[in-house]
Amino acid sequence: MQPRIVHNHTRPEYFFKEGCHIVEWWNSIQDDSVSIARVRVEPGVRTRLHRLSGVTERYAILSGKGVVEIGTLAPEEVGTGDVVVIPPGVSQRISNRETDDLVFLAICTPRFCEEVYEDLE
Repeated sequence: MQPRIVHNHTRPEYFFKEGCHIVEWWNSIQDDSVSIARVRVEPGVRTRLHRLSGVTERYAILSGKGVVEIGTLAPEEVGTGDVVVIPPGVSQRISNRETDDLVFLAICTPRFCEEVYEDLE
């Protein structure tokens, strides 16, 4: 892989079936080791319960507050600066109970592709 700078200001946001809005900051077949997406959850929205096969996901909360549910852990509030670590195969979802958007980075290793996504609802 060659050194580079990736400018993401023109990348489009799209709605993902999980119930959130995504901008892919980094997700390339040339770098299978990681993907980075900016995720936006609108006020009053709870994402669908799901899990990722063979992928560890981390939520790095950039702004807003949410309630995260991971596997058998009790639901817990998260906010700016918090990091949520979700091992492969563990169920997950996040709710935005606030009046402003909840925004976080979803950092996946190895990189996310739709084939690893399993809807549990």
